[in-house]
Amino acid sequence: MKKRNSGLRDFMFLVPSLTGVLIFVFLPFADVVRRSFTSVGGKSFIGFGNYKMVATNQAFRLAVENTCRFLLVCVPLLLLLSLILANIIYFGAGRFYRNVCLLPMAVPVASLVFVWKIVFHRNGLISTYLGSPVDWLNSSWSFWVLAGTFLWKNMGYYVVLWLAGLERIPGELYEAAAVDGAGLFSKFCYITFPGLRSMFSATLILSVTAALKSYRESYLLAGEYPDKSIYMVQHLFHNWFRDMSVEKMSAGAVILVCTFAVMVWPFRKKGRGNPGLFHN
Repeated sequence: MKKRNSGLRDFMFLVPSLTGVLIFVFLPFADVVRRSFTSVGGKSFIGFGNYKMVATNQAFRLAVENTCRFLLVCVPLLLLLSLILANIIYFGAGRFYRNVCLLPMAVPVASLVFVWKIVFHRNGLISTYLGSPVDWLNSSWSFWVLAGTFLWKNMGYYVVLWLAGLERIPGELYEAAAVDGAGLFSKFCYITFPGLRSMFSATLILSVTAALKSYRESYLLAGEYPDKSIYMVQHLFHNWFRDMSVEKMSAGAVILVCTFAVMVWPFRKKGRGNPGLFHN
């Protein structure tokens, strides 16, 4: 009885937050799902007509293709490079970076993009140095400019996440491995990597979410209609919103939410089933 009362009391503390999520997240999304099956005015039911229209839309296909490409390139690079840098910092070769690794996140996106434009403009610093004008922001190079911006902006945050995971691994394991003659690669494979397994699920989901929210950078770099290599889903939804194509936005949003849920669900279950190899 006492345990039940304690659980009820804990639940009451969650009621305000749950109410807010219900009102401002779940109910609006339920309305989006409803509109995805109705006509433009939302009055007549048309089944999967909106989904067929979106699936055959060339702009939607291009945006999804570019977004998937951005995810497949930037997310692995972000996780790998931040993990390498976190290990370098943690084991003493770059401790000064602890105090500055989050500075890129403090830089306003508008200021960052302004500097990027100075560097990568057709008549910018790089083109001047090379002696030939290259339109970096309006060619296939714009994808790599955007990827570099994303990595530089988010690297420090994920370094901190990996450092938090490394702090949970007992130092005695590394000392015992050193006594047994284990090298750096062996320590990483048999101690560091298993110890960061649960952290990997969290960083993966967060990095995918961050990549999907990189619209500000691409919009400020190249505007509403950028080069087709960086025409993302966010550009598409922005243009649909401007045209008040509610039925397209609703169907596209449901498709993307379901796709994202399928992507992250296995890692969520894995992270829940493996709360961590080591416990403090």
